[in-house]
Amino acid sequence: MLSIEQAKQMAKSLRTSLQARNLEVTHAIALELVARQLGYKDWNTASARLPEQNAAPAVTFDRPIPILRMFDEAKAREFYLDFLGFSVEFEHRFEADLPLYLGISRSGLQLHLSEHHGDASPGSTVFVPMANIELLHDELMAKRYGYGRPQIVQQGWGRVLEVCDPFGNRIRFCQD
Repeated sequence: MLSIEQAKQMAKSLRTSLQARNLEVTHAIALELVARQLGYKDWNTASARLPEQNAAPAVTFDRPIPILRMFDEAKAREFYLDFLGFSVEFEHRFEADLPLYLGISRSGLQLHLSEHHGDASPGSTVFVPMANIELLHDELMAKRYGYGRPQIVQQGWGRVLEVCDPFGNRIRFCQD
């Protein structure tokens, strides 16, 4: 990725090249032209997003993806796909008769479910901030799932809808 200093050098070089062809542009216009060439709306946007030349790379994180332990693929699919409405993103097994590692998602929430012994502890809890908790509650209640009819509970810090999977894991959906 280019640095701010490199982009400024490009603008200076562009200005010099244009002057050699008897085209006069200000330094500000050259900066704007370079910003557009780099895919930015304008120089202010480019200078805010381009790193300093000597800047150390920053540590950044994406959203975490919780891994939950499961013991029975059919029960996991019934709970997470049929009841909670997740979709399968991927399935992985090293061989046909080995444990399943399953990636699922719904509306931006990603979970990984694993039958592998060392991947996660049964009985984990995942806290999920969300919006429109009543819609989720109504959707779940309409499914009349035989192993759970979760209710919304008002806490001091928000409204919580907790579901427990067949393996002892809990997902706490919360709207503040």
